[in-house]
Amino acid sequence: MPQTGTQAGPLVVAGADPSVPGHGEAATASIHAMHMFSGAAPAAIEAARSTARIERIARDTRIFAQGSPARRAFAVVTGSVRIVQSGADGGQIICCFAARGESFGIAALFNGERQSGDALAAQPCEIASWSQAQLLALIEASPRIAINLIGSLGQCLLESHNRVRELATQRCEQRIAHTLLRLAGQAGCGGESHRAISIPLRRRDVAETAGTTLHTASRALAAWEKCGLLATREQHLMIHDMPALTRIAHGGDN
Repeated sequence: MPQTGTQAGPLVVAGADPSVPGHGEAATASIHAMHMFSGAAPAAIEAARSTARIERIARDTRIFAQGSPARRAFAVVTGSVRIVQSGADGGQIICCFAARGESFGIAALFNGERQSGDALAAQPCEIASWSQAQLLALIEASPRIAINLIGSLGQCLLESHNRVRELATQRCEQRIAHTLLRLAGQAGCGGESHRAISIPLRRRDVAETAGTTLHTASRALAAWEKCGLLATREQHLMIHDMPALTRIAHGGDN
């Protein structure tokens, strides 16, 4: 069973040693790049840096468990995290991915609920976190942080609604295409036609995110690779024809 993040490796407390990666100027730059602190005043950035706890997390390590009490707010410094929800029957889906600069596990912190899924490191990563009291202090000192968090939670809700609609109305291939387009927009680099997704993706990840079987996802991805629409290298996916993938997502032919 994967271990929790607190057992994952060296724990570094921000502000303890400016020479340690993740602290000093490097930490300030990393905090400033996080969505939740975008546009915040320098004093707020420094407060976030000085109170952040940074953990280096090995791939597939569990950061928090489904059903566990929500005690900290998390954000990705480097790498990526997948949020996986399991049912009583053993079935599971990937609710979302958190890429570099994105926060996760925060909604449950505000509503007093337990975490709705497991947070697992999709690759080696560094995670920043703050206690509930620390986060509330940051929000009280900087309304911009509150606005950013509301925007992030609103975006997550919108994406959840879109995924429910897709599950109810679209074919599996369309849902898979939408999954790849979302990830390309979230964690992709390149131009309008070609984009590389920085999050490592197993075919199982694509299937569980799109709400389909591994067999169906593998068949669709293999067909798209064969026709040159995309390519996979060491679990990193490159989309070679974004317009064609968009047509598939919208119900057209490749």
